[in-house]
Amino acid sequence: MINDIDQIKLDNRIILITGAGDGIGKAVALDCARRGATVILLGKTIHKLEQVYDEIVAAGGAKPAIYPMDLSGASANDYEDLHDNIEKEFGRLDALLNNAGWLGASTPMSIFDTELWYRIMQVNLNAPFLLCKACIPLIKKSVQENSTNGAIVFTADPKTSAYWGAYGVAKSGQQTLMTILADELESQHIMVNAFNPGPVRTNFRTRAYPAEDAREMNKPADISAPFVYLLNGFCDGVVGKTFTLDDFK
Repeated sequence: MINDIDQIKLDNRIILITGAGDGIGKAVALDCARRGATVILLGKTIHKLEQVYDEIVAAGGAKPAIYPMDLSGASANDYEDLHDNIEKEFGRLDALLNNAGWLGASTPMSIFDTELWYRIMQVNLNAPFLLCKACIPLIKKSVQENSTNGAIVFTADPKTSAYWGAYGVAKSGQQTLMTILADELESQHIMVNAFNPGPVRTNFRTRAYPAEDAREMNKPADISAPFVYLLNGFCDGVVGKTFTLDDFK
């Protein structure tokens, strides 16, 4: 189905990536920059974002932008500021990767801490909605001005069994958000999809499965190319789909 993914170029494409300080977000940021994109690195830990910035510059990539933002405490005004800052600095946006996530706790629903529930939902569901709301006008502007496809991509992680709590509920909600947006935006040439990379050797995975042997898992760099394919916006007209690694074999 998908050919020559390694040949994809992202020259002059401006891409916002959340959770860009480590793990999957970092790997995708580095891959996008290597292919010519200007990457906006959004995350809550400045020194991690600075390390990614330095790696991109050292490799000869376009100068990225760092945007520190703690999604767990961000207000609606903070997302409006994000829109305004991107518009001021770049004038447009070509693609958004909603990648940031927070597990919080693996706890039975009956005793789940209420305050923690709200914080987890804020990071994993409210933040992607608010990011999309802030970024869609900027992506529409790029589509209109450059006659190209925009893209919104979600990192999927279906968790519907016991003890996944707020994280599982939020990721299910995120999946529905993706499909609704795909239906609404397809006619406006904004391709909305998700990619489920499966088990990946990240700190997030280790926290979720502390007893698991991660040595046989894919590293983040091993699964970055499918994200690149979707962020490119030319996904054979497919929207509203959750891709897996099997789609890229």
